[in-house]
Amino acid sequence: MSTTTERHGEEARPVLTAKNVVRRFGGVTAVNDVSFHVRQGEILGLIGPNGAGKTTMFDLLAGSVAPSSGEIILNGAPVAGEPAHRRIGRGLGRTFQIPRPFPNLSLLDNVMLAAQGQAGERLLSNFLRPWKVAAEEKAAQAKAMELLDLVHLTRLTHEPARVLSGGQRKLLELARIMMADPALILLDEPAAGVNATLLETIIDRIRDINQRGVTFLLIEHNIDMVTRLCHRVLVMASGQLLCEGTPDEVARDPRVIEAYLGGAA
Repeated sequence: MSTTTERHGEEARPVLTAKNVVRRFGGVTAVNDVSFHVRQGEILGLIGPNGAGKTTMFDLLAGSVAPSSGEIILNGAPVAGEPAHRRIGRGLGRTFQIPRPFPNLSLLDNVMLAAQGQAGERLLSNFLRPWKVAAEEKAAQAKAMELLDLVHLTRLTHEPARVLSGGQRKLLELARIMMADPALILLDEPAAGVNATLLETIIDRIRDINQRGVTFLLIEHNIDMVTRLCHRVLVMASGQLLCEGTPDEVARDPRVIEAYLGGAA
């Protein structure tokens, strides 16, 4: 586990809060009255058996799905009714279990596309302030190069993204998200489909980014990764929050053992 655990005590302010969140799909309640908060600077894990409601919870937090009821608060602002792109502007980033970069663009171009609010995105600025557009593009390229170095993909900077392995695509996605300077990153199964060597690289990069002050909430089935990375862990089962605590506390909780071995869905 990261040596920064002491920074994530009870006093750390919440970056993200879910209050009594419910999501129904017809007659099925996928998320049922779930409340928790993500503290600034921590790595928080979200685990549970298949069908527990974890992915729906992520979709609710990211803005892909609207809650049936309840509140979601991001950096002090209620966002339950906001679309995903507005939440990105508030400092929220999200990865996906299967990253989909632009396959024919270079890694550098893929990362640069994630830059937010550049003057060159506005047609008039290209004519009236071309020097500003050029300066911003140069700064964005330097930042993208730095981020590719951070995720150990520098040697592939000018290669098309289609040449990347699954694990390398996840590293590229981390670089893309960091381009927007997020305060909080939602990580969707970063270990899925990744070989052991690249998994160690991904774990190290998550720690490095966390040391920069970025908060993480991750869904993960790889319990070893959760134990090594997370300061706290939430456990969901049957759409409800079952328990929370340190990885060791959660691993010993009889309710968690029953949920996994008893096949809660």
